[in-house]
Amino acid sequence: MSEAVETSYGQLSVMENGEFAGWRYWQGDPFETRSGPFYYRREEDGSYVSAFRAEPRHMNGGGFMHGGCLLTFADFALFAIATDELNGDHAVTLNLAGDFLGSVADGALVEARGEITRGGGKTIFVRGIITGDGKPALSFTGIIRRLTRR
Repeated sequence: MSEAVETSYGQLSVMENGEFAGWRYWQGDPFETRSGPFYYRREEDGSYVSAFRAEPRHMNGGGFMHGGCLLTFADFALFAIATDELNGDHAVTLNLAGDFLGSVADGALVEARGEITRGGGKTIFVRGIITGDGKPALSFTGIIRRLTRR
């Protein structure tokens, strides 16, 4: 099903088949694994895109994606967007904020793209947008703090 690489903070795996064949995902975060699975890959332009397929378990009582699911995915995307900046270092989210722009229906392809607005040190600032089938669903900003290796 997947090829895996062990790191100090989880297991980076690559899907070998299905819709997300060739995409990377993390094993080792129980909440994220249960919430997703969420995937990411490098695009031809060097940026990163994160994605997952919306399922009934991601929906709220109104039949649209739960806001908590979108924010959980945004948190995942922060780290995917900052992959190169982090260079394998462990980090934590200091701040995550989002503005809901539209709904996401069951079955939609949910994607996140973004950019680092400031990096180069222990604190990394990221902004991005999440879409559902190409339509804006959430804009987000976040701050990541790189942790010192022990």
